[in-house]
Amino acid sequence: MIAPSDRTPLPREFFDRPVLEVAPDLLGRLLVRTTPDGPITLRLTEVEAYDGPNDPGSHAYRGRTARNGVMFGPPGHVYVYFTYGMWHCMNLVCGPEGRASGVLLRAGEIVEGAELARTRRPSARSDKELAKGPARLATALDVDRTLDGTDACAADETPIRILTGAPTPPEQVRNGPRTGVAGDGGCGQAHPWRFWVADDPTVSPYRAHVPRRRRS
Repeated sequence: MIAPSDRTPLPREFFDRPVLEVAPDLLGRLLVRTTPDGPITLRLTEVEAYDGPNDPGSHAYRGRTARNGVMFGPPGHVYVYFTYGMWHCMNLVCGPEGRASGVLLRAGEIVEGAELARTRRPSARSDKELAKGPARLATALDVDRTLDGTDACAADETPIRILTGAPTPPEQVRNGPRTGVAGDGGCGQAHPWRFWVADDPTVSPYRAHVPRRRRS
């Protein structure tokens, strides 16, 4: 049962901070995805930070494009991209307008609306796997490019909203290299910007970056 106090929407000021402050602070927060078929609520358990011009792993590292334009807009908006020709991934824009930093939502626990999420993720072997990974999370929540630019802090009804939830205590937060990002492998000293809730079964497994082989 989610307490009424946990359902307070996070204000835009929450996201208007450095991305490395916002990312771990999102753990334990609630994401509500409202669809025509009903709402789904997810507790965030794993995220990754991307710091725009300071981060070669960021989509915004080389500047603004048609694809990443939302990242340069106001904080608190949703940035959705399509990857590998198959999957969508969802991010939350952070920092001041024009800074282009964001947090990739990697995994979470479906706490309400699991029945609906299961219809979108029929291959999941258990509810713990419904949103275990960024593509699975987006699929379970029915997120695609039509939601790119959604204002999660809008005063009126919005299809995606982030609620206060129950923030994860700092002693339960872990961090390390980002999954599959060049330069984040090994000890992860370059960008240990993946944050997750310790020992949570919905957190996705870490995979190091594997360079693509050029065809001869």
